[in-house]
Amino acid sequence: MTKKIEGLKLHSSDTGSSEIQIALLTDKIEILSKHIDKFKKDKHSSVGLLRAVNRRKKLLEYLKKNKVDSYKNVLSKLNLRK
Repeated sequence: MTKKIEGLKLHSSDTGSSEIQIALLTDKIEILSKHIDKFKKDKHSSVGLLRAVNRRKKLLEYLKKNKVDSYKNVLSKLNLRK
């Protein structure tokens, strides 16, 4: 997780930029996906997973509209959408 964030930071104390939020959501999505594979009846976690996926999708759309070079960088660093 730290390696992903370090590669996307805009400056040394960056904690809230869109790029960092997408990296944190990606980690959360990976963890929740593994959890739901084990516990298929855990509906609360599946709702949390859907919220995280939708929020990451909105942030990616924002980057695509406003910062195209940053959008491409995030996709390559996090291995999203090939």
